[in-house]
Amino acid sequence: MKNMSIIIEVFFLTALVACLLGGMWLTIFDLGLKPKYRRAVMMALAAVGCAAVAFFIAHLISFYPTA
Repeated sequence: MKNMSIIIEVFFLTALVACLLGGMWLTIFDLGLKPKYRRAVMMALAAVGCAAVAFFIAHLISFYPTA
């Protein structure tokens, strides 16, 4: 049961991070960054997203209550 709870919570947190990073993506290019930097921005946002999800997984596995 604990594993399923962690998976569901990681799913919701990943969706939240994806929404935030999508908003950052739109804001960055709406403020006038040139399209030639699109690939670098995508790599940076993907790295931030992967780091955030890895952080969530590690902390949920370590500190999730047992009862």
